[in-house]
Order: sequence, then C-alpha cells, then structure tokens
Amino acid sequence: MNQKFFSTNGGETYVSLWNKYRPAILKLMVDSEKEPQQYQFYGHEFKALNPKEKKGFAFTMQAAEGKALNSIKTSVVAQDLLYVLAMSKKATELMGESTYEFTLNKQFNLSVTKLSPAE
Repeated sequence: MNQKFFSTNGGETYVSLWNKYRPAILKLMVDSEKEPQQYQFYGHEFKALNPKEKKGFAFTMQAAEGKALNSIKTSVVAQDLLYVLAMSKKATELMGESTYEFTLNKQFNLSVTKLSPAE
C-alpha cells in the first residue's frame, strides 16, 4: 500500500520534524495509558519549515486505526503527524487498540491523551 495515501498535502512540509520526534511521540502514546502526556517543542523548528504560515500551527486531532476521526484538512501540521504515525508499526498498533487525541497549542506544547479503546 502506498503510504503517501495518508498525507493529502503533497508537500510533506513537517514530516522530517515529526520523524525526528517520533520516538518521543510514541513514548507519549504509551505513557498516556495512565494520564495525558505533554511534550514542549521549539517553535523555531516549525517556523523554519514554513515561515510563510499564516494560519498558525496549532491543531487538535483525534486518531484511531491510522485515521483522523475529526477533520484535519486545514492543518498540514496535523496531516503530516498522521502520516508519520501511519508509517510507524508501533503507532499503528497503538491506534488500532485505542483512540488518541493529539493537541498542539500555540506555545508548541503537544498533548497526547488516550481517549478510549478503538471501536
């Protein structure tokens, strides 16, 4: 299966950044079993990849079974995160078992919450 199917933006602007932090994100997913987890990113890393971004970088995405459950069409940042997660065997396994919510706020703090078992 062509993994590019999961990313609709074509540019993969933030894929390299999400790949860099993939081990940390997977740890957040595993550790969110007990309580929501947070990770502080550096804003300059996002801004360097797309300095002309006007809409901001913040998003909330609920994901299960390798798919977003809410609309992420307007967030390339969220689309690229989903793409990177879909490429990871461990993330795919975790999202197959449960629904996760990923929220990146304006201060570039990523929050990962395990919501419930996948239906």
